[in-house]
Parts: sequence; structure tokens; C-alpha cells
Amino acid sequence: MAISKSSHRWMKEHFDDKYVKKSQQDGYRSRAVYKLQEIQNKDKIFKQGMQVIDLGAAPGGWSQIVTEWVGENIGRVIASDILSIDPLPFVEFVQGDFREENVLNDVLNLLGKDKADVVISDMAPNMSGNDAIDMPRSIYLCELALDMAQQVLKPNGAFIVKLFQGEGSENYIKAVRTYFKTVKIRKPKASRARSREVYIVGKGFRKS
Repeated sequence: MAISKSSHRWMKEHFDDKYVKKSQQDGYRSRAVYKLQEIQNKDKIFKQGMQVIDLGAAPGGWSQIVTEWVGENIGRVIASDILSIDPLPFVEFVQGDFREENVLNDVLNLLGKDKADVVISDMAPNMSGNDAIDMPRSIYLCELALDMAQQVLKPNGAFIVKLFQGEGSENYIKAVRTYFKTVKIRKPKASRARSREVYIVGKGFRKS
């Protein structure tokens, strides 16, 4: 099967990418770990002993590095994705679409009566290239992540979510501000410059 010019360009960019190379050298599953690492360096979200829910976890890079930060036998990482991931030590994984009640319940049952310290989401829709389709899908996933955060976070908990800038993104940020005392917008160096992705970092969860 012939590879399109755009696919060829993406593949070349991917394999030439210094963060891809670095993730392979460091033994991480994805370049996305360096986005979260920069956020952690700036915002000091994760601490030993924390309980974290990771949405859109595949291929598992964020769960992998968060496990290091919260402590393998001290903290806890519960991850979920539609896609499967190769098992990770000390990560409890639920495969499925958490928009479905049974999958959501599986995540909540793992958490039990405990509350989470942090909810993180690197979820993104399959992009069609059509903003009129892609932006509502993206915002919807962000809204789902915020709904989860409202359900499971402890008072003063934290929230990190990937958001694509475009129609609806400003209203979403306003919604996040109603639930968190401080909200920062981060564009990590590992995010590709042409990408419209940013990360919303909410600290100090409160019921609105």
C-alpha cells in the first residue's frame, strides 16, 4: 500500500523527533512523558503516596512516570483507555470506553471509598482535519474528564487535561475555573509547535 506524502512526512518527523529518541533511550513508552514531566517541574502536582486516575492512558507513558512520582508501593495509579496497553507494574488498568456505565463503574470500584488526589487526561479524538467535527469531539472528551474529576477528587485535588485550542476551548477553561482555585495553561516544549494542544492544570479542587 502506498504511503501518502502527509503520512511519510509524519513518520519522518516522528522518527527524527528528539523526544521520541529520548523516550526510547530512557525506557518510556511515549514522548508524552516529557510534557507531563515539564508540568510536574513547574506545578509540583504529584507527591509520594498519591492516588491518581489516568484517562486515555495508552500506550501507558503517563502512568509509567506517575508511578515513579507517587511511589510504586506507596501511591496508586488507576488507568483507563479504549485501547489495550501492555501491563505496567503497579498500574491497575481498565480497558473500555468510560463513557459506558460499566467501564466507569469498573474504574470507580477500583478506587473504592477512597478519593483521588489527581485526575489526568491525555485523551484526544481521532482527528479528521475538519475543525467543525474535531473540536466538538475534543471538547466532549475534556468535559468527560472534568466530570470524572468532580466525581472522584479529594478537596484541594488537582486536574491535568489536554485541550485543543479552538471553538469552545475558552468556555471549557471557564468551566474548569469554577472548580479549581488556580488554573494554569501550559504549552510544554515537547508539544509540537504547530499543534494547538495545551494542557490545563487545575489545583485546589472545590465543589462549585
